[in-house]
Amino acid sequence: MVNFARWKVILVFVVAFFGIAFALPNILPIATILKIPTWLPHKHMNLGLDLRGGAHLLLEAELKIAVRDSLGSIRQGVRDELTDRPRILHKNLVVFGNGISVEVVKPGDLGEAKKRLRSLGQGMDLIEENNRLQLRMTETQLRERKNAVMDQAMEIVRRRLDETGLSEPSIQRQGENRILVQAPGFSETTELKKVLGQTAKMTFHLLAPKVSTTNPKERVPPGTVLLPGNERDLSLQGERIFYFVKKKVEVSGENLVDSQPTVDQNNRNVVTFRFDTVGARKFGNVTRRNVNKPFAIVLDGEVITAPVIQEPILGGNGQITGTFTPSESKRLALLLRSGALPVPLQVIEERTVGPGLGADSIAAGKIASILGLIAVVVFMAAAYGLFGMMAVIALTLNLILIAAGLSMLQATLTLPGIAGIVLTIGMAVDANVLVFERIREEARAGRTPISAVDSGYQRAFATIIDANLTTFIAALLLYMFGSGPVRGFAVTLAIGLCTSMFSAIMVTRMMVVFWLRQKRPQTLPL
Repeated sequence: MVNFARWKVILVFVVAFFGIAFALPNILPIATILKIPTWLPHKHMNLGLDLRGGAHLLLEAELKIAVRDSLGSIRQGVRDELTDRPRILHKNLVVFGNGISVEVVKPGDLGEAKKRLRSLGQGMDLIEENNRLQLRMTETQLRERKNAVMDQAMEIVRRRLDETGLSEPSIQRQGENRILVQAPGFSETTELKKVLGQTAKMTFHLLAPKVSTTNPKERVPPGTVLLPGNERDLSLQGERIFYFVKKKVEVSGENLVDSQPTVDQNNRNVVTFRFDTVGARKFGNVTRRNVNKPFAIVLDGEVITAPVIQEPILGGNGQITGTFTPSESKRLALLLRSGALPVPLQVIEERTVGPGLGADSIAAGKIASILGLIAVVVFMAAAYGLFGMMAVIALTLNLILIAAGLSMLQATLTLPGIAGIVLTIGMAVDANVLVFERIREEARAGRTPISAVDSGYQRAFATIIDANLTTFIAALLLYMFGSGPVRGFAVTLAIGLCTSMFSAIMVTRMMVVFWLRQKRPQTLPL
């Protein structure tokens, strides 16, 4: 008698039970799903942009700015090193391309200057040309810096989308400096661009003795920069105010841990913020030393507000006032909470997909799946009779397991993903075809039904593994190196391969064994 261990029977029923449980929420109304306890399976498949409709944005990061900022920090370090005792006279300290150049005045100081710059360069190439020294970032350093900036930018984008309450957004890196954002169910791109396009780099500065001017070309004292005021601060018959802001950053927005929109006692929309321990200490020290002096809050190179410090602020909490609308205060609080982008992101492509088009795609996918399933049922029934119908039952369970897998993993189902499911329907019975053909050959060779079935499954097993393993590797490579629709296809194909292996090797064989034990046939219905 063909052997099928009891633990395998239990495994089949357990997998089938949990598969149905996790797939069931996909056909239940939303109102019913909301009533399901959280400890029970209640998640459904996420629909991609092409099925649900939504917004598509392609963002480009200005990585040159990140490199320039890094070199600016190193340039300041070079200045500090060369002015440290004993001081090395130098001139023409400039940033160029991917490096920094400085000219040492006295040739005798070149050796000491190279020693100091080499310790500062952290692996940068040090080049000497006459009395000029150059620190250049290597290709490896440039690549690592750009990758780090892109990873940070993607994380900030993800945080901002999460803060908006948007569900199942897709955020993928494309090429060296681009980020693809797909927001299913989000049909308005204007607000999305405002949230993702603003750098939101906030810093706190003291102001010069002369606080402001309406002349943007007025001469500024050393260590000071002239920054425009926020458009809500316009005064003096509509002329824009410019502030004399000291370059030194007293407190950085990196020390912010929370920010919330609220309303103050005068019923004005304001944004409250809270620093971490380090930021609270810095903020407290600055406000203690500068009571009755103006203090500028700068966001992306623009002065949001410049209040006068009335008293020391020691609790690490503060608020930003202005003529904000409720939506503006909410967006500003969101940007400050999620953190500043390391570089500006420019929207270079945008489009929206209407929900009607997505519904048409789902309907077309359903029709294709049903037609494919009917074709497979007809073929299997005609070619293999009773055994073919057993394979069809296993195929039905296979589709349920695919839906359960997508729901459990919270994978996003796209139109190419539906194509992967349709392909899986055809491929799922391939293993059964190999087994049934092998059983036919063994039966024609004169073996008994039980012996033919046992030999057929044993001999076809290696071929089934090889065929599905190579396809699984292809799906894995598509997922690793593909993007967007290609990944959606790869996900459903990989899940379908795993479930079809289980249904063909375990489920169909269990049914065949049960039938053999029950009927004890003299011939096989193949």
